[in-house]
Amino acid sequence: MQYISHLFLGFVMAFLSLVPPGMLNMTAVRTKIEKDKKSALLFALGAAIIVIPQAYIALAFAKYFVKHPEVVDQLTIAGIIVLFVLSVVFFFQARKKFKGEGKRRKGNFLVIGMLMSMMNMLAIPFYLVLSSVLEKKGMLIMSQPYISIFVVGVFLGALSLFVLYVYFAAIIEKKAQFIARNINYILSILFLVLGIMTLIKYLK
Repeated sequence: MQYISHLFLGFVMAFLSLVPPGMLNMTAVRTKIEKDKKSALLFALGAAIIVIPQAYIALAFAKYFVKHPEVVDQLTIAGIIVLFVLSVVFFFQARKKFKGEGKRRKGNFLVIGMLMSMMNMLAIPFYLVLSSVLEKKGMLIMSQPYISIFVVGVFLGALSLFVLYVYFAAIIEKKAQFIARNINYILSILFLVLGIMTLIKYLK
């Protein structure tokens, strides 16, 4: 029963944490709109795969991170920089004319998803805090095989949410052409806001 509870807990935590529009799920939407569903699903799979080592590192090395908070600070700073850089990148990308169903550009979207997910330096601090809270409440056992089972749940939750965003992108494309045409501007603003919010939290 504890195995199932850890799997379910990981699934729910990852799914709910990614529900708000963020770097990865909105990029999945952009990929579906500007490329195709297959490319977006590959991106989603790649992004979800990287969640596995991120969550595992946070849980397996929780005690180390608690004793060395400077490491978490460095990850947070790196995450802030990445958010601001992505904001600028998508702003200039948005300056290009939206082509909709035009010519598809080739690319390994599985790898792109993995690379973008690796740039999400805030994932490890997030799962570190989350696991600490759950452990204190007696809901999470910080030892094997429970850590691995929880991480599998995190992967499944993240993948499910990304896939939902991909399929929701079809509705965006058909029902909200304004969003489709301006998705890069939306991403640029989103990353800028996330960067500012993260910076404010870091400086407190």
